[in-house]
Amino acid sequence: MVIDGDLLRSTVGAHVAAGAVPGAVVAVASGGETQVAAVGEIRGDAVVRLSSMTKPLLAALTLTLVEDGVLATDDGIERWIPELADRRVLRRPDAALDDTVPAERPITVDDLLTMRMGFGLYFDGPCPVLAEAASLGLGIGPPDPASPLTPDEWIARFARLPLMYQPGTEWAYDLAFGVLGVLLSRAARQPLDVLLRDRLLQPLGMADTGFAVPAHAGDRLIPCLTRDEQDRLVTFDGTDDSRWNAAPAFPDARGGLVSTAADYLRFARMLLAGGRADDGTRLLSPASVATMTTDHLGSPPRSPTVRALLQDSGWGYGLEVASHHGSGAPIRRYGWAGGLGTLWYSFPDHDAAAVLLTQCLPPPAPLFDAFLSALHHALDA
Repeated sequence: MVIDGDLLRSTVGAHVAAGAVPGAVVAVASGGETQVAAVGEIRGDAVVRLSSMTKPLLAALTLTLVEDGVLATDDGIERWIPELADRRVLRRPDAALDDTVPAERPITVDDLLTMRMGFGLYFDGPCPVLAEAASLGLGIGPPDPASPLTPDEWIARFARLPLMYQPGTEWAYDLAFGVLGVLLSRAARQPLDVLLRDRLLQPLGMADTGFAVPAHAGDRLIPCLTRDEQDRLVTFDGTDDSRWNAAPAFPDARGGLVSTAADYLRFARMLLAGGRADDGTRLLSPASVATMTTDHLGSPPRSPTVRALLQDSGWGYGLEVASHHGSGAPIRRYGWAGGLGTLWYSFPDHDAAAVLLTQCLPPPAPLFDAFLSALHHALDA
């Protein structure tokens, strides 16, 4: 089916007109057609900071190495990151840093992909170990490519900390993909930015995507905005002085990429096609795509932190997995959002994908909700 792009543009346009964001890019791939449209003060080929929409790309990159036999999802990560062997684990996530027990087993590659490494964001109250991680400069919060730490320095500092949970037991957001980026670089013996470019970005034709703004696309980077105490939009990261203009010391697999709507749809179409790029090149097997886009969490009791980020959804490899129950059959979807104002979901049963790009911290939640509701309505009809 072909999703009605006019419906999505009008939905987004109402929020732009109300001042939620100055502009947005709406992009849809469905029915063999691709539509990219700018709404408000933005251009359709705008370069934006993806933030956490980086994670699905790095999960796919991991699976290319799995298929080549470079690593396996059940491998212990200490094979490449000996700094994280023999972990200690806090008795409870908010315990004092010296109140620990031994880890019951090593961290695996699968633990990183599913974010069950045992360390991540914590919203249930004060957390001494997370405060210590912030003081060590590990990047707790919005992505910052200006960090001076190299991958080896970053992992050495992370290794000073105990885990918050036993490996494999609890979903904890974000930090696992920082570790994953270090592992991928070491396993492939290449810098992460080079590995990602060679294995995924170039084969997909994603020329506007990278850990720094490509030289040819510098005039298309738009500012990222945030709201001040008076609820006015002010600059969080500019254009000429953007922190994304220079290659980072630490290419951050958690959220370091920039991209465009057209580029991200190339990645989304590859997954919908069972791992084939638009030109027919196979990058992943259908089995790998299925593993990546299948829920790995099940329905265990959920902490307030998990409910805040996932609600009732599941988690695959680097992305959310969910179903919408409307008037017809359940609508399956997978995808993820970025904390600097980006959103992507694919609907495999409808061979459709949609991307919404803004640049605003925090993301405009009512706009995101309205966009997803409009998509569900179009597919349900």
